[in-house]
Amino acid sequence: MEFALNHPDKTGLITPTLKLIKMIKSITLIGLGGAIGSILRYLVTIATEARFIPSTFPYGTLLVNITGCFAIGLIYALTGKLNISPEWRGFLATGICGGYTTFSAFSYQSILLIREGHTVQFFTYVFSSVIIGMVATLIPIILVEKLG
Repeated sequence: MEFALNHPDKTGLITPTLKLIKMIKSITLIGLGGAIGSILRYLVTIATEARFIPSTFPYGTLLVNITGCFAIGLIYALTGKLNISPEWRGFLATGICGGYTTFSAFSYQSILLIREGHTVQFFTYVFSSVIIGMVATLIPIILVEKLG
């Protein structure tokens, strides 16, 4: 019995072995991207918050959320234009951006601001993250469409 690792079987279908290899490649790329994104998030947050300390406002997370929204918008806008494979799109969008953006931290820090009585900072943080983040996602999409 022969296993087709790099080509379709006699029926023209991709074999289960080849599907498994492609899945492992995708998972590996996403995992590597996640590690890169997490490290970037840590470095950006530390650098940003070192500049604004002492502050109860989470500037580092806000910067990461906005730049992460911009990055994912750019990745998805350019995916079709540059013929980026699904595996590499997974590496960039799911991996790097998924590891980099911090909406779980956003949620926790928002609750923390409210619980500590920083109501104005809470609303500023939530509004800035959501509205500016959406605008930051939309800008590269529109730019790529207009340039393309």
